[in-house]
Amino acid sequence: MAAHRRSAHRKPKQRPLAGSAARTAASLALAGAATAGSVTSAGAAPVEPAPTAAQVRAKVDRLYHDAEVATEKYNGAKERADAATRAVDALTDEAARRTGRLNTARHALGALATAQYRSGSLDPAVQLALSSDPDTYLERAAYLDRAGDRQSGLLRDIKRQVSRIARVKARADQESERLAARRAELREHRTAIRTKLADARKLLATLTAEQRAAYERSADARHGGGPAHADRSTGRAAPVSAPNSRAGQAIAFAHGAIGKPYVWGATGPSAFDCSGLTQAAWKAAGVSLPRTTYTQINAGQRVPRSQLAPGDLVFFYSGISHVGLYIGGGQMIHAPRPGAPVRIAPIDQMPFAGATRVA
Repeated sequence: MAAHRRSAHRKPKQRPLAGSAARTAASLALAGAATAGSVTSAGAAPVEPAPTAAQVRAKVDRLYHDAEVATEKYNGAKERADAATRAVDALTDEAARRTGRLNTARHALGALATAQYRSGSLDPAVQLALSSDPDTYLERAAYLDRAGDRQSGLLRDIKRQVSRIARVKARADQESERLAARRAELREHRTAIRTKLADARKLLATLTAEQRAAYERSADARHGGGPAHADRSTGRAAPVSAPNSRAGQAIAFAHGAIGKPYVWGATGPSAFDCSGLTQAAWKAAGVSLPRTTYTQINAGQRVPRSQLAPGDLVFFYSGISHVGLYIGGGQMIHAPRPGAPVRIAPIDQMPFAGATRVA
């Protein structure tokens, strides 16, 4: 009986699975392991392959182009900020001049009032009755009338000056608000330029020295680089038949700038950006051009590409973000980009957008 109780408390032995049951269990185990593995891999961030040298070069080109677009926006904002600064200064000067005239009128009015107070202002009939000399009275009466007219005139002048000063100050306040907005634009575009150029430098730093050299060679080829084009003496020696003396002067200036560095926002004499170079070249010829590519294109007569003449301004990209000075033979002088000095280049290396004849 005791033996029966002991055997009743024993756990039954588990027999190993066999046949199809064993295969099913193994399949479930493998599926679970696969699921666990897929969860682990899904939870980990996928590793992106490093960009190829070609991809880096393409992205650097885009960054340089975007920086040039931002540079022209910066140039436009700076031009507007400079105009707003001049307007604020002019209005401030005008307010100061008018305030000076107001103070002069007030001083004259105060002096007249003091003189009248000291001399008294009796009723004319009483003065006539008290006067022993009618002639003296008549002279005094005429003086008082003139003084009264003068006083009225001074009061009118003071009122006009006060009103004008208020208007000038209101305009100065409006221009100051515009100036603050222009300066905010400048900061925004300046930050964009610096960020894009810094990103380009970082990307170039990921390339090997050989790859960077290859990039510079390809960029030079696209923008007309090479030792001969970067040399100033070679650039000056190139014969150009200009259609008029002013175009010839502009081209001569541009030839003299060959080899000088590209610096965004620069208008010379030691460095230029693209529109800064064309503006400076035509300024040397006595022609005033606006500051930016997208305003320079409207500064003269549009000409088709088939009718280009030396001295014409040639523009590139759909956003009119680059400009050069045409010198004939399908060539131009331009300031290409950071790291690439002013040089001669073929105009067919960039997407042509239009041309303008200045004079």
